[in-house]
Amino acid sequence: MKKLLLIISLVLAVTASAQTQKRYNLGECRDMAMAHNARIKMADNDALSAMHGKKEALANFFPSLSVGGSGMKASDCMIKMDMGPQSMEMLDGGWYANAMASLPIYAGGRIFNGYKMAKLGVEISEIQRIQTANEVRLTVDQYYWQIVALTEKVHTLESARCLLDTIQREVANAVKAGITKPNDLLQVNLRLNDNRSAYIDVENNIGVLKMLLAQCMGLDTDSLELAIDMEHPLESPESLFVNHADAVLATTEYRLLDKSVEAARLQKKITLGEFLPTVSISGGYMFQNFMGPSQNSLMGLVTVSIPISWKAPHTMKKQKLACENAITRLNDGQEQLVIRMRKSQNDLCNAYQQAILAKKSIEQAAENLRLNENYYKAGISTMSDLLEAQTLFQQSKDRYSEAYSTYEIKKTEYLISTGR
Repeated sequence: MKKLLLIISLVLAVTASAQTQKRYNLGECRDMAMAHNARIKMADNDALSAMHGKKEALANFFPSLSVGGSGMKASDCMIKMDMGPQSMEMLDGGWYANAMASLPIYAGGRIFNGYKMAKLGVEISEIQRIQTANEVRLTVDQYYWQIVALTEKVHTLESARCLLDTIQREVANAVKAGITKPNDLLQVNLRLNDNRSAYIDVENNIGVLKMLLAQCMGLDTDSLELAIDMEHPLESPESLFVNHADAVLATTEYRLLDKSVEAARLQKKITLGEFLPTVSISGGYMFQNFMGPSQNSLMGLVTVSIPISWKAPHTMKKQKLACENAITRLNDGQEQLVIRMRKSQNDLCNAYQQAILAKKSIEQAAENLRLNENYYKAGISTMSDLLEAQTLFQQSKDRYSEAYSTYEIKKTEYLISTGR
């Protein structure tokens, strides 16, 4: 009795778990990926690392400090000096300690420009994080809409199977009654086998895509369930269109190219600083009692260094060329980004038109199937004609779900390509 109650409890628990399993819509899939995706986490770490690099560069403005010391004890004096009737013994033990501080006064602008470079690194890492987020967002959308298209294909296959089962029963009865040739029944059975084979393939593909989407979302599960909605009508993409020449400035690709120009200019200044004089001051305190009475002393030092280099002109010319290349890449990249936006807009419009045509084809294919069913029952069309009509109807529904999903993916691609 106890075992029976335990089994019932487990069954109820599994049933309840299945009923309450979370079903994710597209927005929730995106949110989960933004919070748990591995690439997003690495991008966050890169941004945090850049922030620490900025603080590290800031520390170069402050004095560098060092302290040190040593002590010793000898079994006998290490230094003996005879001075006539007297002698002096030293270094039988003692202590030495020092504290030093050094501060650069002028380093050819390298410290200041190095800090600006580190600050620029923080800005670049933030842009790269946005770029990574956009890539993850597009990947989530692609997986999601591919699953939607295949799920709709499963429904189409199930509907087609129901229709084929009905046709099979009717044809089987007709064959028994001697009204229809056995070849018609064979054709229906072959089409049913094709349906079952396609169903298995589609289910397997859905399973793989769900695992990929779950991994992208940071979920440790192979039973991801989605809330799918293809009922809302297609909306024209015209409301999404923007001026590409203006929108390019907001894209992550352009912003990174623009920052690369800033980085090249800063690197040129840093390199120039290597050939400029440097000035630093240092000071310290020293204590020792190795030799005679304890001694305390303070010291100060000013250091001036003037580098002399024969390679300076050539090095600076290289940096100048690097700046020119960065500017050229920016201008060329801007033109390519505008072209990419136009292509993305054309792809979006094409996907919309294809979806509209695919939807109309469903209505036409459904009417064609209805007519062929009537013609076959009236004996004025063949089983091949009926099965061909059923195939066209199934293909039209598959084509619409694929076109609908493609349109949604192209919409995301266009939004990302225009910096949104």
